[in-house]
Amino acid sequence: MASSATTSLKPVPLVTTAAAWRGDGLAETEEWVYNLTEAQVEELETLGARFLSDNPDLRRVSVQDYPLTECAMAVQSWGEDVDYGRGFVLVRGLRTQLYSDALSSAIYYILGLHMGDPIRQNEMGDLIDHVYATSDKTMDDPTALSSKVRDKLVYHSDSSDIVALMCLRPAKEGGLSCLVSGAEIYNEILRRRPDLAPLLLEPFHWDWRRQDHNAPADTYTSPIVSLVDGVFSMYAGSLYILTAQEYEGVPKLSSEQIEVLELFDTITYEEGMAIEMDFRPGDIQWLSNYAALHARTTFWDWPEPQRKRHLLRLWLSRDAGRPVVSGFGKSGVVQVRQAPRDGQDEHPDAHFDVFSVSVPRLTS
Repeated sequence: MASSATTSLKPVPLVTTAAAWRGDGLAETEEWVYNLTEAQVEELETLGARFLSDNPDLRRVSVQDYPLTECAMAVQSWGEDVDYGRGFVLVRGLRTQLYSDALSSAIYYILGLHMGDPIRQNEMGDLIDHVYATSDKTMDDPTALSSKVRDKLVYHSDSSDIVALMCLRPAKEGGLSCLVSGAEIYNEILRRRPDLAPLLLEPFHWDWRRQDHNAPADTYTSPIVSLVDGVFSMYAGSLYILTAQEYEGVPKLSSEQIEVLELFDTITYEEGMAIEMDFRPGDIQWLSNYAALHARTTFWDWPEPQRKRHLLRLWLSRDAGRPVVSGFGKSGVVQVRQAPRDGQDEHPDAHFDVFSVSVPRLTS
């Protein structure tokens, strides 16, 4: 995970790095799309087939076990885009329509190992999660899990340095992936209400229980903005700040905090701020949780289970030397892949090979 530091609650100048962008500008180019070459695809297919034959334990497999040659420079460029550039890249060209889901998962996991270290996404211990609708619940239902419903998702950050999505099958209609620059949102707040901007550097309570029904506590705390040594980072999602207010003992938001959250959301959804992309089979999106927020539009599925929208998700810890304030995001409460949380046994339903994780659970 990123390193820790301290900061002062003062307004900062506008963010002028490549991480501050508007979607309407990026949408006019395809600079954010990386198209794999035939040689790169063949290398990944060969490594993926060997991964399936080896069937390694996902908790302990090493990146050194599956070295890259044709893709090595590509992975390096994706990391630079994620760490120091716009904060995301879309990789295109895998022939997943010809693969088993297990082979797609193997290729995806190998690339994930080269981009960072996979971490557990819930208390069950899942290292690869499935974005696959198992119910028609909507997100106003507190029992709904965002990765298991068709409802739209509001802009938010995930609980890792990098979140990656791989498309196995797109929806019949909808399900666009939407990204917005955290730095540009902050720039707009500074332009309009510089008096409110420092509040984003103060800690807020976040609803942990709603994000993971098996979480060991109701909430955790984090500021929305970290600024250390001139490096800007964002962790956002006002929904979970607001629902955390329902728990006993959580301090009530001040009127100024409510105002800055409302302004944040207003700016986030303004026309031209976000870029939208329609996933194709085989697409992989690498996204820095410190640079951009992500959302999803409502989608409608095909009636046949084997044709339903199905994405794979990885959360990655990436040691890029990024300084952040202590306790930023959920980095202090996530679990490493090698072992469950201290004092807990491995969950009996946990699976750690690509043959089992390639099949989504049919309950939400």
